[in-house]
Amino acid sequence: MGGLVAIFLATESPLDVFDSLSLSAHMVQHLLLMMIAPPLLLIGDPLLPLLRGLPKSWVKEGLGPFLSWPLLRRFIHGLTFPPVAWLLFALSTVLWHIPALYELALQSPAWHSAEHACFLWTGILFWWNIILPGVARPHWPRWTIIPYLLLSDVVNTIVSAMFVFSDKLLYPSYGITHLGNLSPVMDQSLAGVIMWVPGSAIYLIPAIAAAMALFSDSPAMQRPTPTVTRVSRPVSSDLIQIALPRSAAKRWKLPSLRRAAQVAMLALAVIVMLDGFFGPQVTPINMAGVLPWIHWRALAVLALLAVGNLFCMACPFMLVRDIGRKMLPASLRWPRPLRTKWIAVVLLGLYLWIYEAYSIWNSPWLTAWIMAGYFLGAVVIDGLFRGATFCKYVCPIGQFHFVSSFVSPREVGVRSAKVCDSCKTYDCIRGNSATRGCELDLFQPKKVGNMDCTFCMDCVKACPHDNVTLVPVARASTLITDPYRSSIGRLSKRTDIMALALVIVFGAFVNAAQMVSPVMMMEHRWHARLGPHMMPVVVAVFTILGLAAVPALSVSVCGALNRIGNRTVPLGQAIRRFGFALIPVGIAMWAAHLLYHFSTGWGSAVPAIERAMGRAVAASVMPTVPSWLMPAQILLLDLGLLLTLYVLWRLAMQYAGRINRALPLAGPWAALACTLYGIGIWILFQPMQMRGMAM
Repeated sequence: MGGLVAIFLATESPLDVFDSLSLSAHMVQHLLLMMIAPPLLLIGDPLLPLLRGLPKSWVKEGLGPFLSWPLLRRFIHGLTFPPVAWLLFALSTVLWHIPALYELALQSPAWHSAEHACFLWTGILFWWNIILPGVARPHWPRWTIIPYLLLSDVVNTIVSAMFVFSDKLLYPSYGITHLGNLSPVMDQSLAGVIMWVPGSAIYLIPAIAAAMALFSDSPAMQRPTPTVTRVSRPVSSDLIQIALPRSAAKRWKLPSLRRAAQVAMLALAVIVMLDGFFGPQVTPINMAGVLPWIHWRALAVLALLAVGNLFCMACPFMLVRDIGRKMLPASLRWPRPLRTKWIAVVLLGLYLWIYEAYSIWNSPWLTAWIMAGYFLGAVVIDGLFRGATFCKYVCPIGQFHFVSSFVSPREVGVRSAKVCDSCKTYDCIRGNSATRGCELDLFQPKKVGNMDCTFCMDCVKACPHDNVTLVPVARASTLITDPYRSSIGRLSKRTDIMALALVIVFGAFVNAAQMVSPVMMMEHRWHARLGPHMMPVVVAVFTILGLAAVPALSVSVCGALNRIGNRTVPLGQAIRRFGFALIPVGIAMWAAHLLYHFSTGWGSAVPAIERAMGRAVAASVMPTVPSWLMPAQILLLDLGLLLTLYVLWRLAMQYAGRINRALPLAGPWAALACTLYGIGIWILFQPMQMRGMAM
């Protein structure tokens, strides 16, 4: 019935009259015919009811032989074959929006009806492989619907972006007659937004659902091996509680791999520092000008999204720290008032300000000094204070990775809780004669998530039962519940971690915005008004507003609205629980932004390395923006937003239990997440600096 109502609204309601006056109304019509009606009709599984509604003699003597005709069955099988169905749907979307064909449909009622028929029936074919109505069987494994949907979203994004960002009217007919006071160009942009945002959601929501089903319900994923037992701990129903086989852990030799990676990273860090101190202070041909800012940042974030906190595992600062401990006692305890994340919050804010105000990305010498300061800080702090104090309370890079790893697909965890229950030595945290235990005081049986975990693998090596390894988890699943976490407590009581997360989330948009032309021009106008040498002040104001004032006001308003909708949720708890759900969209913005710099500047390392090796530097060329970059950036933001919305909904249902009560709880935070998403999309479409390259 819902599918039939959608068709009625598209073809028989006043919407059908307005389509010749307003492109946005016409786009709503297309959305109903392509993305709303077909899946609803197929979910209703109409084939058997339609046949049962006909006279038995018609079905038995007329339709029966026809439907069982082998040629017809092969024809239908070919039409529903995924590449064919996808291609027909994509062609229908693209071709009918070409100006010549679109104008033909506007001028001719017959062609207009043909356009609508194409939209509806190619939509039926497209959604057939996703819904699988009745006795339909999948052509390919079910995981293939994920790229099937994502590629369709890319096509939808490209077409809708054509409407949103075109500065001329694509269809002249709407310039002659248009509806209301909205200009034809603005109406065209609105049509693009209608096609873009709801359209992307319709594609991406089932893609996310399919991915979650793949990782949580797949029999292949759930079947335990003879040496693996399920982990029974009250974390989240979304946690995939199957560890790696023991043979894999032994084959990986993770602790040994860490040392090798640290040595390699230390050698590279020393080379970069020497080049920064003594090489030419020309950013594009100095390794300190390109490797840390273009390559390392992007690869670290992509590693977080692909695996987990790999940089902390290979951190060269910790290797130097371990050497320094041979001479320093490391006997003091870090002062109790400082055992929070507030130092890291301040340092992250200072970094984001200094990065822009003093252009440290453009100074190899200053970059080298920052790296040297990092080495010195790690040696002094961890040489005087016991435990991994520098990592846990000071290092802003580590804190960024800790928060980002909430969306990582793996964590260090236990294979079987029963093995831990029977353990008497607790070597994973205490250590033994062969190796140290966890320096960050993370007790594996009570550890949840990746917060404060540096992937050092010391617990893996120390466990005498071979019961600790990397385990797969559903992304952001540890944000949905609020258990007691070893050495951290409950996230709902950690305001400092909440502040850290907000700085990282909003910092993604602040950092990217300060590299696009409109924001840079605004800052320079204020600089001209205030006088010379005032740019650091201008940047400081922008940074404070973006990292402190706006986040504090936003989450306070959302928390207050939660209190109005449900007075049983304390304001502070609402902010701390729902605020963490913004992490996925923030990390997605970091990934999309850094992907831009990496994809446009990955080749910038070549001239810097050639110059450092004493070779002649090849003539530099103008960096180009690859055609796939924008769809990939938008896809990252789409996935981040959907993951945020999913976490918000799960949290709201925990508090409310019913949909009508959950909506007022999730609504304000969902609006905030969508606002951040919109800002991110705007940033991605602005001209952005290509830093660290010879132009």
